[in-house]
Amino acid sequence: MIKSFTLLSIFLFLNLPSYGEESNNWNILFDGKNLNNFRGYKKDKPGNAWIVEDKVIKLKKEKGKTGGDLMTKEKYQFFELQLEWCLPKPGNSGIIFRVGETNGPAYKTGPEMRIFHKMNPGGKTDTGSCYALYPPKVASMNKIGEWNKVRLIIKPGNKVEHHMNGKLLCSYTMGSKDWQNRVNSSKFKNWELFGTVENGHICFQDHGNEVWFRSVRIKSLK
Repeated sequence: MIKSFTLLSIFLFLNLPSYGEESNNWNILFDGKNLNNFRGYKKDKPGNAWIVEDKVIKLKKEKGKTGGDLMTKEKYQFFELQLEWCLPKPGNSGIIFRVGETNGPAYKTGPEMRIFHKMNPGGKTDTGSCYALYPPKVASMNKIGEWNKVRLIIKPGNKVEHHMNGKLLCSYTMGSKDWQNRVNSSKFKNWELFGTVENGHICFQDHGNEVWFRSVRIKSLK
């Protein structure tokens, strides 16, 4: 009996997940307390319109407040980003990735996973699209004022997937022939650096409307 108990204990111990396994894989970008992992695009710190309230990152559009895009301090190449976003009222924002800091705005280099108050399958500028390039194949957005769960994945080989609320919205390969054809047929065609930054920042876009984010975490992919 004692021998059986000992063998069982050893088995359970060996099959326990390693302490800190989750935190080792995932980097918590927002812990509900502060914006220490962020700064403003081409700034040393976030604009004062970006605040933490009720464990949520909020862009408050108030008189006398300055926003601008909220940008990760670190750069990322291949990764899975998970977060939740909410539009408290109809509005416009986006998650811009592989951003390089240039003379122009963040969207001159980084593609955008769109946040908008409208979502229809086939809508190239609707929520979930790779803005103006790849539309969502399904509509999975919750009502205005409700939270939406996002997974943005960039795998080695520049294979990108947009997921929201458990649905795959679109997938594409940056730099592929199809990608380049779409870029050449869009307003991005004359933006020399668009989609070319291999290791870049992630921005939450200030497009003039209030937007909220929470549960922001990221892990590198190899």
